[in-house]
Amino acid sequence: MVNSRVETAAVAVTGGSVGAVRSCAGCGGRISDRFLLFSMDRYWHTRCLKCSCCQAQLGEIGSTCFSKGGMILCKNDYIRLFGHSGACSACGQSIPASEMVMRAQGNVYHLKCFTCATCRNRLVPGDRFHYVNGTIFCEHDRPGGALLSSHLTPLQSNTLLPDQKD
Repeated sequence: MVNSRVETAAVAVTGGSVGAVRSCAGCGGRISDRFLLFSMDRYWHTRCLKCSCCQAQLGEIGSTCFSKGGMILCKNDYIRLFGHSGACSACGQSIPASEMVMRAQGNVYHLKCFTCATCRNRLVPGDRFHYVNGTIFCEHDRPGGALLSSHLTPLQSNTLLPDQKD
């Protein structure tokens, strides 16, 4: 089941209990380690709770992790993929993890929301645009006059892929 809701979960390190048999949510194996992680209402080997993107072991890099669209993410990758809020910078609505997005200056947009502020034309990959004080303009509507090739930013498109499970 793909969940487009954002969850922030604490990563708790606990000691293994004598007699308690726990299965790891990552590998499915029995957890007999001295320490185990508890996150998102499941138990994990310390080596199995990893960021879906960078593969960092989340118990080693912090006390929070993020879950969206079936992916488990460290804070840096969550912000890289979904922006600071997980919402479109134009309309403020949530962006499903499986949806393609447009990016500009660290902001993330729905494809339909990535439009010129003046003419409202939708910009697509390959179009040139200007990003002025947080506002997007097509190459024809840049405030302040003539185009300067050194100020043009190529448009980028990123596809977010669902988590692959073994």
